[in-house]
Amino acid sequence: MALCTLNRLASISSSLAVRRSIHAKAMAAHEAGGRGAPGAPATAAAADSAISTLLDYHAATKHHLKRYARGPHGLDWANQPNPFRRYQGAQVEPLLHLPESPPSTDDPLYPVVFSSSSSSSLAKPLTKASLSQLLYDSLALSAWKSAGRSTWSLRVNPSSGNLHPTEGYVVSDAIEGVSATPFVAHYAPKEHALEIRAELPPDVWQGLMQGLPPGSLLLGFTSIFWREAWKYGERAFRYCNHDVGHAIGAVAVAAGSLGWNACLLDGYGSHQVNYLLGLTHDEEPSSTEQGPVKGVFPHLELEHGDCIMAVFPFGEFLLEPDTLHNFLASNSCFLWKGKMNVLSRQHVNWPIIYQAAEASLKPATEFSPHSGSMQVAQSILPSVAYEPLTLRQVVRKRRSAQDMDSQYGMLLDVFYQMLLKTLPTGGAGVQSEPCQLPFGALPWKAEVHLVLFVHRVVGLEQGIYILVRNFTHKEALQKVMRPEFVWEKPEGCPSNLPLYKLHQGDCRDLAARLSCHQDIAGESCFSLGMVARFEPAIRDHGAWMYPRLFWETGVIGQVLYLEAHAFGISATGIGCYFDDAVHDILGLKGTEFQSLYHFTVGIPVVDKRILSLPAYPGPATDA
Repeated sequence: MALCTLNRLASISSSLAVRRSIHAKAMAAHEAGGRGAPGAPATAAAADSAISTLLDYHAATKHHLKRYARGPHGLDWANQPNPFRRYQGAQVEPLLHLPESPPSTDDPLYPVVFSSSSSSSLAKPLTKASLSQLLYDSLALSAWKSAGRSTWSLRVNPSSGNLHPTEGYVVSDAIEGVSATPFVAHYAPKEHALEIRAELPPDVWQGLMQGLPPGSLLLGFTSIFWREAWKYGERAFRYCNHDVGHAIGAVAVAAGSLGWNACLLDGYGSHQVNYLLGLTHDEEPSSTEQGPVKGVFPHLELEHGDCIMAVFPFGEFLLEPDTLHNFLASNSCFLWKGKMNVLSRQHVNWPIIYQAAEASLKPATEFSPHSGSMQVAQSILPSVAYEPLTLRQVVRKRRSAQDMDSQYGMLLDVFYQMLLKTLPTGGAGVQSEPCQLPFGALPWKAEVHLVLFVHRVVGLEQGIYILVRNFTHKEALQKVMRPEFVWEKPEGCPSNLPLYKLHQGDCRDLAARLSCHQDIAGESCFSLGMVARFEPAIRDHGAWMYPRLFWETGVIGQVLYLEAHAFGISATGIGCYFDDAVHDILGLKGTEFQSLYHFTVGIPVVDKRILSLPAYPGPATDA
């Protein structure tokens, strides 16, 4: 076979653009559509229009072999966005820093966090110390790097281009040493501190907690698209949503080490997320210009509310309230504190990003009972096969490899173990329902599959393979992919691992070529493309499923990062790939399935010219 084709701030001026129209349309959709079927839009026509806008965005932001998606022709270093959002004037509450080496005696080893041997009786109470640990092991800085005159920070949660568009918020009951009342706070990773943005009356907090177990708290994520657009242009909306997924996975895993669970409260509508996190802005309608346009556009630094997560003790069950939608609407007296800092002096407006963000706004929908993730016993390798590292050591040492050493290979059982950890259900039963940590954080059935380019796995033939993460999609995949693909289980492959060989052969050059000619995709042990059931999933759920498909890929990516580092190797997410060339290789036509994220895993080559410095305390300047 030939395979040669290839998120109301009083301090913000009312002249800022974008959000008024977004929030009004989201509220109108909710009021007109009610709280009926999940994803129910105001009208069928509006739903179709939103889906069309997103399909058009996706097509317009594809990279092609002879043409890349629109982006800046160079990097405007004078206007590089500040990577740290701050709310100037808000009360700052420092959090506790934790030891990394040697670990404390109660720090769990990495594989134990995912194991059924971990007991819910080990759940820690919600205190300043445990909240500090949650954030330290998920969203905090992990190091500073220095080379020549340049210094930059790294974080526990990965980000495309290390640009970090994702902001985190905590909504919690009173915590001694943090706040005497329930509160909403912005997390400031450089300081590892909370900026208290609002105090909540106790009755408001109790309303928010309807249906949630005692000891729960809420985390919110938002995106600043400009941070990614500064470098990547129109494709930035995709990358921001990868990073939301990375953050979801990072929080879910860090929560597990505390005996806590985490899952999305996906009944919240977009306007409710914005309201709860203090992102309700008085602004003008968004621009209809086609762009890109350079100028001073402060509205581009505003945050887009993405989602709310519940964090609660393992073994508890969420009975999310049907009354929450009306509750938020009837409690409109939050007093927000703090003024957003300025991130850049000038900006470039890429309107297609904000059109896609508006089209993907989610209406409020019915909540569904949820148990979050479960710890599963199935494993191909014993815990001792991993490096003897605690979870904190793994998550805080995670790095994105910049180069791979092509001289080394990976053991087959390690390869199989890593793939097992990416399955939504783990190694038990058929794959579909998300329950294995951290996939139980996602309240929808798996929509993403892994197409693997195997290069250097000892005992496994080179070639193209597929890991089917939802068994109900297998038949559809077989119908639309190349008829020459053999769909054979590799000899000796565990029966609970739905891995199939499609094509045998050396695909190192092909993998590099498909990933925008990046050698790192071919010099690794294996690389992969995350192929999602695409347009059908969006039409089944609603236009708001578009970013969620990228969230799922980000959670998968976070698992691959952690697994690689726990085995002493490394990994890198790849956002640049030639979309339709990938589809052509697989025989995919139309938009039933689309590749949304690429990844590579292997032995890293460390650049010894770069100096690594502790995360805290960091330099006085932002970088």
